[in-house]
Amino acid sequence: MQTVVHILSGDEAEQQTGLAIARNLLEDETDRIDDVAIVVQAEGIATVRTDGDTVDDVEALLEDGVEVSACSNTLEMMDLEESDLLEGVETVPEGAVEVTRLQDEGYAYLRP
Repeated sequence: MQTVVHILSGDEAEQQTGLAIARNLLEDETDRIDDVAIVVQAEGIATVRTDGDTVDDVEALLEDGVEVSACSNTLEMMDLEESDLLEGVETVPEGAVEVTRLQDEGYAYLRP
């Protein structure tokens, strides 16, 4: 199984919940989870910023093979640069399109 976690909110509790969901999926002992992805957009972009509160959690997920993507449209709207994002976070043109693409590839959708 494959799962995408979609983080849109600026609420820190929701961001932490999204990251915890990803961690729990990785630690599933049934070995039924093959891939975990996270897509951030809108206010959820704070989750992957270099100056954010979730740096350690995101870096650990990246190290464990989670694909983390950030919406380029959001970066532009918020006047941010790719350099404002943690190393290893990929940018995609549109977060919603990326989520849709992943769902089309069979990823289950979760949103905290």
